[in-house]
Amino acid sequence: MRWPYAVVILVAACSQDADRLFSPSVLPGNGASAVMGSAAYQKRQGDVELIVKSNYTAIKADIRAGGGPVLTKAMDAAGIAASDRPARIIQLQSNIGLYQTTPGALVTALMVYGT
Repeated sequence: MRWPYAVVILVAACSQDADRLFSPSVLPGNGASAVMGSAAYQKRQGDVELIVKSNYTAIKADIRAGGGPVLTKAMDAAGIAASDRPARIIQLQSNIGLYQTTPGALVTALMVYGT
């Protein structure tokens, strides 16, 4: 019955993220902060999703134009730093094909770029 322990050790040894198995962040006392952080992230994601889906045509036009009020509002909600926005707009423009019919992809991109 020791083989499960051996499997865990071997998998951890092969993983580049082995420290996550025994990380202090997975201790029971950290659960409350993880839940609060998750709730804050979900609220922010909901705000971004509402902006994107409510103004989908306008936000795509803002991306093509290199900026605009709806894109700025979405970036504010996502927590994208003002100094990062020019580079992020270029990235959004280069991937505009992904966002033509999928607002969820745009929400995800904005959330990844945010803090």
